Amino acid sequence: MNEKLNEYTFEEIKIGLKETFEVEVTESMENKFAEITGNYNPLASNEEYATTTNYKKRICPGMFTASFLSRLTGMYLPGKYALVYSQSLNFVNICYIGDTITVQGEVIEKNDATKMITVNTTITNQDGKKLIYGTAFVTFRKND
Repeated sequence: MNEKLNEYTFEEIKIGLKETFEVEVTESMENKFAEITGNYNPLASNEEYATTTNYKKRICPGMFTASFLSRLTGMYLPGKYALVYSQSLNFVNICYIGDTITVQGEVIEKNDATKMITVNTTITNQDGKKLIYGTAFVTFRKND
C-alpha cells in the first residue's frame, strides 16, 4: 500500500478540517467494478451502445463513483480509526471513464457525547463540476 493512512483520533479532529485526493477513473476500474457487483448495464460496459445514447460515451455507475468516499473516510478523514455510521448521496452529474475526480471531505460537526463527526463529502470532476455530494456520519473505533 502506498497511500497515506491518516490516524486522526477523535480528540485531534477540528471543525473545518479538510482532506482531498484525486483519482483518474480508468476503463479497467469500471470493468472491475462491474465484475465485483455484477452490474453490466450497457451504458457503462458497452462503448458501442453508449455512443447511441444522449451521453455519447461510457459512463461510470454512480455507486462506482461514490465508492471513493470509502477511501476518503477509511484512509484520510479520519483514516485508521474510522467507522462509517451512514453516508447520504446526491447524484447530480455523470462521471465518465477518463475523468479525473477530486474527492473531498470537510468536518462540519463534532459530537463529544457520541464521539461522532459529521463530514460534508463532495466528488467533482476535472472541470470542477460537482458529481456527487452528501454527508457522512463517522464514529471512531477504539485506538489500538
